[in-house]
Amino acid sequence: MSGSHLILASGSPRRRELLARDGYTFDIVAADVDERIDSGESAVAATCRLAIQKASAVRNRLDETPVILAADTTVVLGGRIFGKPTDTADARRMLGELAGRSHIVVTGWAVLPAGPAASRGLVGYEKSWVRFRELGSQEIRDYVAEEESLDKAGAYAVQGSGSRLIAGVFGSVDNVIGLPIEQVARALGALGVAPQGVPRVG
Repeated sequence: MSGSHLILASGSPRRRELLARDGYTFDIVAADVDERIDSGESAVAATCRLAIQKASAVRNRLDETPVILAADTTVVLGGRIFGKPTDTADARRMLGELAGRSHIVVTGWAVLPAGPAASRGLVGYEKSWVRFRELGSQEIRDYVAEEESLDKAGAYAVQGSGSRLIAGVFGSVDNVIGLPIEQVARALGALGVAPQGVPRVG
């Protein structure tokens, strides 16, 4: 298998769409790792650690050694880390706390090169700032009832119906969706992975 072959170690349709949008061809092998964050661990440290673990877990399952990309995204409000909600009540709680306030979205990413398992990869992260509108309890309930929020960090999707909850995004919107594609593209290029198709313009 050539070094230009890419595996996305994620079942996230958002990350898949971002890579495909920019012209990459890849296969998907979803990682299965414990995404709990350690006590006292920062969002940057946690997302980078989990990205590395996801990429490594997929590499260990493959007979061949392609380039592997993994990522992890989390939301930070007032120093507290919000992962994916455990249920609808937890989703409503998260959105209630985010309402009317600004929070940080952190995505850590890792790219492992093709070759021996001992080869060291490239790791990075990006931060974006998101401001929520003031939200009423019924608006929050209506959004959670759409079932978009349960598999999203912070219980919302900026590219989906959740866009109506947001007053503004400062920084990379792609990062908020789940993959800082500009950073990742540079890392992939350094390892010989280039887009195969024609990236979307605009």
